[in-house]
Amino acid sequence: MSDHEAGGMPPSDDDLSLPKATVTKMISELLPNDITCAKETRDLIIECCVEFIHLVSSEANEICEQESKKTIAPEHIISALKRLGFESFTSEVESVLKDHKQQQKDREKKVSKLESSGLTEEELLAQQEALFAQSREKFRTAAQQ
Repeated sequence: MSDHEAGGMPPSDDDLSLPKATVTKMISELLPNDITCAKETRDLIIECCVEFIHLVSSEANEICEQESKKTIAPEHIISALKRLGFESFTSEVESVLKDHKQQQKDREKKVSKLESSGLTEEELLAQQEALFAQSREKFRTAAQQ
């Protein structure tokens, strides 16, 4: 349980950040190979991202409260982006939201497929082990040739 949940002080802005390794990877994937990013620049990007998240979530919270809701929904985020002048982001956000919902549905189908298999967890594990054994044997046979 966090301090915030236990009734302690909420984390200060200095405590909030994004994983440096993840941000570094994202930056390097976006930049051409011959361009590098200084650590100070990466840290500035992280601070900007945290501030952006804070700004959007605060605005979404305000919208949520105006609607007498207790949970911020994706629609509140989209409305917040529009209010804050980031209309150009909303189509991308809506597309990502649609993809996310589809992934959630696909994940649910996989779970129900597992449940509808009619096999116990032990039987499924035994089948998995048998498949692993077959694969190891194929690998050994191929390596000996």
